[in-house]
Amino acid sequence: MADQLLQQAQDLFEGQIDFEGQKLTELFSTIILAVTGLLAFILGFSQGNIWTTLWIGLGGTALTFLLVVPPYPIYNENPEKWLRANSGISGSGIEVDGKKIN
Repeated sequence: MADQLLQQAQDLFEGQIDFEGQKLTELFSTIILAVTGLLAFILGFSQGNIWTTLWIGLGGTALTFLLVVPPYPIYNENPEKWLRANSGISGSGIEVDGKKIN
């Protein structure tokens, strides 16, 4: 029973994303953090309140976390086609110094 619960938790938190999804999450996080950082600085400076700056920055970080960390299906739209484990390069015809490598 504990193994089943552990497996369910692992499936929930593991989250598979592809390489295009990784690029997309990097773009999202960069844009959101830059915009909220700039907004936090401008509003905090104009009000003369460091707490405004910190709370807006914290909100931007939380928003970034919610958009980037969970493995949404949009992050796995281009999965890689991996070779089977038993397929090797035997018989590929690679030659090194005139000798065939199997």
